[in-house]
Amino acid sequence: MKLKFTKMHGAGNDFVVLDGYTHPLTLNPAQVRALANRHFGVGADQLLLVEKPTVDGVDFRYRIFNCDGGEVEHCGNGARCFVKFVRDTGLTDQRSVRVQVQKGVITLTMQENGEVVVDMGAPVFEPARVPFDTNGPDGELEGRRDGADTLWPIDVNGATRWVSVVSMGNPHAVQVVDDVESFPVAADGPVVETHPRFPERVNAGFMQVVSRNEIKLRVYERGAGETLACGTGACAAVAAGIRRGLLDSTVRVHTHGGMLTITWRGGNEPLLMSGPATTVFEGEIELAD
Repeated sequence: MKLKFTKMHGAGNDFVVLDGYTHPLTLNPAQVRALANRHFGVGADQLLLVEKPTVDGVDFRYRIFNCDGGEVEHCGNGARCFVKFVRDTGLTDQRSVRVQVQKGVITLTMQENGEVVVDMGAPVFEPARVPFDTNGPDGELEGRRDGADTLWPIDVNGATRWVSVVSMGNPHAVQVVDDVESFPVAADGPVVETHPRFPERVNAGFMQVVSRNEIKLRVYERGAGETLACGTGACAAVAAGIRRGLLDSTVRVHTHGGMLTITWRGGNEPLLMSGPATTVFEGEIELAD
């Protein structure tokens, strides 16, 4: 079948975006992998599928598939591209839309300067809800602001790494490193992702604190490998850093693909993420059944 698509990126985290709202569309994992393949397909970290909502009171539904073909819960950079896509294609003229994702509803707002603000919801630190298996070495408390964060030890390539575990609708393990550029992300990332204490695998975040309002971040994403930026990973890192007393409430996050700005007032308040969303090109591809 022939399939129309739009190629987009948010701070270098790139996507194939498909309109399943106008014409309902079902793809199998092999087709997702074919589209995401950088040599034989369009090439992308993830595929975004725009659909009609299945719940009342929201404007759209969107589904996210990693380049390995598996469906995942949330993607902050993808959410920004989503709202640009539905406005640019005429599916809506609203600046703010409510969107159904796998584990709830998020609000997306296009600003006058073209950047998109995403209400990412409140972070979840309860291990069972991440999920994280607490049956193992005990964690240690760190920080005083908004309640201390628990750092959990996990064995990674023969070394003990202390991680914050947090869900942004998808699971994250965040560790603080001295120099994010020299840290062995390629070696440690896949080990953290598949660590047995994370029963649904995990996104592995590596954060360098530059100042109380600035961090550098690399993320090895579950099912995608290291990406140039990860919106939920940026939120998870900032939330963990604030709970540990390392960061203030508004933080600039430098990724290899660009900068994101995250604001969190703590507690049950939502994290707000702002950053760019860019259309690269549109096209049509013939896809095997």
